[in-house]
Amino acid sequence: MFKELNPLLHSELRLAVMSLLISVEEADFVYIKQQTGATAGNLSVQIDKLQKANYIDVKKTFRGKMPCTLCKITQTGVAAFEEYVEAIKSYIIK
Repeated sequence: MFKELNPLLHSELRLAVMSLLISVEEADFVYIKQQTGATAGNLSVQIDKLQKANYIDVKKTFRGKMPCTLCKITQTGVAAFEEYVEAIKSYIIK
């Protein structure tokens, strides 16, 4: 039987963001934007959705005089990502 896929993570961009964050301590907005090829507006909306779900923490700081948005995956996010990966496996491993 197929496991239900988490609709929040089943979005291509949100899944890409989570995939990046699972393997690093934290990443800034510019790096995530470059890696995903997303527009700033779309990425901002998707990061906000992940933050509201408590999958990521977002910290706004400055580097010199430049604003810097840092994203870090939470324990809730790690658990959700791992569950999503296991659910995907139920579709491809039989």
